[in-house]
Amino acid sequence: MTTPSIVILDFGSQYTQLIARRIREQNVFSAVLPCTASIAEIEAQNPIGIVLSGGPCSVYDADAPPADPAVLDLGLPVLGICYGLQFITHHLGGRVRSAEKREYGHAEVEIVDAHNALFAELPASLHVWMSHGDEALDLPPGFHLTAKTSSAVAGIASPERRIWAVQFHPEVHHTKQGTALLRNFLFNICNAQPDWTPEHFIQSTIAAIREKVGDGHAICALSGGVDSSVAAVLVHRAIGDRLTCVFVDNGVLRKNEFAKVQQNLRDKLGLKLVAVDASKRFLSRLAGITDPEAKRKIIGNEFIAVFDDEAHRIAAETGGVDFLVQGTLYPDVIESSSVKGPSQTIKSHHNVGGLPETMKLKLIEPLRDLFKDEVRRIGRDLQMPADILQRQPFPGPGLAVRILGEITAERVALLQEADDIVVTEIRNAGLYEKIWQSFAVLLPVKSVGVMGDQRTYAYTCAIRAVHSEDGMTADWVPLPYDVLKTISSRIVNEVRGINRVVYDITSKPPGTIEWE
Repeated sequence: MTTPSIVILDFGSQYTQLIARRIREQNVFSAVLPCTASIAEIEAQNPIGIVLSGGPCSVYDADAPPADPAVLDLGLPVLGICYGLQFITHHLGGRVRSAEKREYGHAEVEIVDAHNALFAELPASLHVWMSHGDEALDLPPGFHLTAKTSSAVAGIASPERRIWAVQFHPEVHHTKQGTALLRNFLFNICNAQPDWTPEHFIQSTIAAIREKVGDGHAICALSGGVDSSVAAVLVHRAIGDRLTCVFVDNGVLRKNEFAKVQQNLRDKLGLKLVAVDASKRFLSRLAGITDPEAKRKIIGNEFIAVFDDEAHRIAAETGGVDFLVQGTLYPDVIESSSVKGPSQTIKSHHNVGGLPETMKLKLIEPLRDLFKDEVRRIGRDLQMPADILQRQPFPGPGLAVRILGEITAERVALLQEADDIVVTEIRNAGLYEKIWQSFAVLLPVKSVGVMGDQRTYAYTCAIRAVHSEDGMTADWVPLPYDVLKTISSRIVNEVRGINRVVYDITSKPPGTIEWE
């Protein structure tokens, strides 16, 4: 039986994932579906309530996100947020109009129906976050006003139809009582149970893997990062040494990474591991390539080829391999769906894009319903070492997307040394676990310098450090000047070939976290 869930229909809001996170923080499972999901797809999630997200469109736009209004007739509790309120109003016989004055930012909301279950035990006046250009003018039949601002409708409800809606965003931190409001919806209206815990997830996932795999064998492509390591440990708990992990040195790993990861996976996690040094093979394929997408595709394709070779070898030894374990996370799943159709590709996905048809392996993705912070919680409950769980994310193409221009063994070695200094000094400053990612980038730019009374002409290195919750958006970190000074001094003095260090202060958007 599928875990009871709150289904969130995504109308394209930048805050949709936040809704899911806020619900999960209450130990209630939530699933994000595109607003185009069919009623059958919604019901397959075993919903006990539905949330309609915000979105950038007007209900009157020709390209407004399409959704089946029948979702309002399922008899399940519904909470509309921002565009969700307008969707409800428009489809149930009310009227929406373009607001005379767009409400964006902080606002005061007055509760006019204190007995409404959604506002139970909340103060009479709320400090909320608004972000809308349209507003409800006439309410649908059977609905009444529950909250208002000085100029607009801020909340409506029809308890008989089990539908509630607010014009503001309770999921963002700027709405002070937002969590309390969501708790009211979850526990007072949907009668949810706070039983979606790490322990429950671990037990149910292990049981499901055992049932799925049976007596079969599985292989897992391990990077040594958090996601693939936690996925491997879960599967290992379920089937033991019938899981074989494969770790490939693609020639663009960090300094001493090949040895460190093997030690972690074998000695600390007890996994059955095959380590493959294919560094020369990868670097030969990358020779002369400067286009970022071409690099990613070469690395992805070459990895598949190496992994395919190992899979066939392992299959010959074990009598056959039936399953492939991947560390896919929930943001990957969400980003693969689009409200209005295929989204523009900013860059190829970090993970393996596909497998040779000859492998015909069935997927096991034990983390596909989790966010990164939830994966770390699961890892802690699995008693995995902190130094593995707190590792910062590292891209699948490795240092190849941090070396702008051609990839050569010499340039890889330069960046490995510079990056090791960055990580070391970030750790020494006690900042490593407080930052989402911090690393060095080697630029295809040379400049004149002076060292030891001699002229130098060497590469420029950029330092990047960002804060993020899930990697989908990010803000640059104002590293302390003394830390930056130490990093710069060490790099130019210890890494022969780099004579200039710059600091990247670009957020995502408009930039990306990685440079390529």
